[in-house]
Amino acid sequence: MSPTAVPALPAADRAVETTRSWKAPIAYAVFTVLAIVFFGLLHRSGDATFRLANAGDFIALPDVPLPATGTGIVVIVLLALATVFAAVQVSRYRPVPLWLTAVFAVLFVIGFLAWAAAGATIPVPGLLVGALGLSVPLVFGALGGVISERVGVVNIAIEGQFLAGAFTSAMIGSLTGSAWVGLVGALVAGVLVSFVLAAFSIKYLVDQVIVGVVINAFVSGLTGFLYSQVLSPAEQTLNVGIRFPTLPIPVLHQIPVIGPVFFEQNVIVYLAYIAVAVVTFALFKTRWGLRLRAVGEHPQAADTVGINVARTRFWNVSLAGAIAGLGGAYFTLGSVGPFAKDMTAGAGYIALAAVIFGRWDPIRATLAALLFGFASNLQNVLGSINSPVPSEFLLMLPYVVTIFAVAGLVGQVRGPAASGKPYIKS
Repeated sequence: MSPTAVPALPAADRAVETTRSWKAPIAYAVFTVLAIVFFGLLHRSGDATFRLANAGDFIALPDVPLPATGTGIVVIVLLALATVFAAVQVSRYRPVPLWLTAVFAVLFVIGFLAWAAAGATIPVPGLLVGALGLSVPLVFGALGGVISERVGVVNIAIEGQFLAGAFTSAMIGSLTGSAWVGLVGALVAGVLVSFVLAAFSIKYLVDQVIVGVVINAFVSGLTGFLYSQVLSPAEQTLNVGIRFPTLPIPVLHQIPVIGPVFFEQNVIVYLAYIAVAVVTFALFKTRWGLRLRAVGEHPQAADTVGINVARTRFWNVSLAGAIAGLGGAYFTLGSVGPFAKDMTAGAGYIALAAVIFGRWDPIRATLAALLFGFASNLQNVLGSINSPVPSEFLLMLPYVVTIFAVAGLVGQVRGPAASGKPYIKS
């Protein structure tokens, strides 16, 4: 048998997987070694206190103190066991379960927080609320990216759609005094940006990555120019800062810990919940989703059964732009209010990474967006408690997590077969 040959497998194993990728076990091992170094060799004394309730909560949960050293040792052992289990799974040509990656990540985060916050208190509800707030635009962007790439068009222009949605929603919301009208304006702005991407990539067969990068640069420059020349001189009229109010859901918002996080939000956050459910159902359970996926996997076969490939791609890229435009509206109508130059700060590219990390699946991409949002907010919380982690590393943290996630934790991935490839009708 040659070194690269696949040994004979039982029928059940062959049905599961015929190739193996060691990326996930290697990534697990790297994080386990990091845990040994920081939580073990560089351990810190004292307790890290996790505050689970805010003042005025219906049910006030007690604070949970965790000894930094003891928690670190337990986490190291559990991470090592998870790494061994992942290696055994891969050696048997079985995939590493998604739940194992989730559990591994949660354990590492608990150990890291116990180590970094030794002698301090971490407000868990505040950490989670901030993480969700930073994740919402990423969720919209990731959903738009999934739809666009599933239909065969690489959507690098998510950043431009974010900026266009944020600018338009702030200006129209300020002019009309209605956040709802501003939200509709963000939808239209996202669609208009996606029209440009669709026209050049589908009709004129221009390289989709190049078109996306150019669109991002153009929208950034255009919104920056309009901000300095139009919005800034007339802030009291064109950039007032209209926002959606917080709408607590009765009963649900009183659930300890998760209630204030998920059910005490504004309309755009609730729309994100609905969008995830609708896109997931429609993509895999409807005729529309079947046609969309067929065009993204094998456009020639779809064409032979009567599906108009160009039209299907055009309108679904436009839909993706509308969803991304909602994410842009969150930066203004759902968060800070007024528009600021380049306020999206590269979030569109992080959303694109969430698409890859999520293997072009709406649920997985949403979980990836939540992970990146958590990493972004973690730097703020650790900075506020004077953590020993260097501030420069805290600023790098969201992007380090992104790199590790895309390069290591996702294992072997394959995007839609025709994504990024123009279709020429024969």
